Amino acid sequence: MKETQKGNIAGRRVLKSVMKAIVGKEQVVLRVFLAILARGHILIEDIPGVGKTTLAIAFSKALNLEYSRVQFTPDVLPSDVTGFSVFNKDTGTMDYTPGAVLCNLFLADELNRATSRTQSALLEAMEEGQVTVDGTSHVIPQPFIVIATQNPVGAAGTQMLPDSQMDRFMVRLSLGYPKPTDELSLLKRKQGKNLLDLVEAVVTQEELEEMCTEVDRVHVNPDILSYIVALVNKTRNHPDIILGASPRASIALTSISKAAAYLQGRDYVIPGDIQPLFVDTIAHRLVLRPGADHDRITAENILGDIINSVKALKIG
Repeated sequence: MKETQKGNIAGRRVLKSVMKAIVGKEQVVLRVFLAILARGHILIEDIPGVGKTTLAIAFSKALNLEYSRVQFTPDVLPSDVTGFSVFNKDTGTMDYTPGAVLCNLFLADELNRATSRTQSALLEAMEEGQVTVDGTSHVIPQPFIVIATQNPVGAAGTQMLPDSQMDRFMVRLSLGYPKPTDELSLLKRKQGKNLLDLVEAVVTQEELEEMCTEVDRVHVNPDILSYIVALVNKTRNHPDIILGASPRASIALTSISKAAAYLQGRDYVIPGDIQPLFVDTIAHRLVLRPGADHDRITAENILGDIINSVKALKIG
């Protein structure tokens, strides 16, 4: 239990540092950090101006990570992400120039404005931790986290991300508009200040990697694994869902639940770790039947019903 208690203390310090730049969005900040501890990538679907970039930069500072950002548009090329090779006439060799994704925390801003080819270039980096340029693979530094944002579908110049790419994100989150009281607090705090200047590095990259390794060691009881399988399997047998969650979703839900237990100072997972994260981890992976939106059926509502219908054993 010593490792998990130490991780709980370090984790609280990280969250406290990030919250100096983010007002009133504690649950979103927590879920982003849980995904980072679980070695996952984060998709934030929201309107412009609610703090997505600030959130990413705040985490890069608090975790002491090298940060890079690309504002995606249709004219962004795959080489802008992965890098490119240039012939060196002095040596007679092709020299590799790293792309923006060669960092620790990569912000893919408005990813659903990019072409499919450029999105695919990022996909390899997310899935394999490397990029391939002119037949040569280049390993991305670890830890490596992608925080991607997308505007709501239907906004000018957007297109839906393919199902295969959506499935690569551990969680999909939304910041949303702040409450009036939080917005007032934000305005007061920003008078003459850049809130990001208040965010301090509280762990090193090595300490973050150690925390991720400790999350990996969190125990998951076979009954808990059966509970996760039962939840996910329900999405594959629901009349309003034509494409349910994949085994990758089960793995993601297990991993982020371990991170939740770790931040609570436990070295084992309980159902209470899984349930609050179920919708954020699974909803974006589902494809509903045609006409479901007209019937006011949402993935979030379906998953809420599933949580209520699957009985969990009392563990812990």
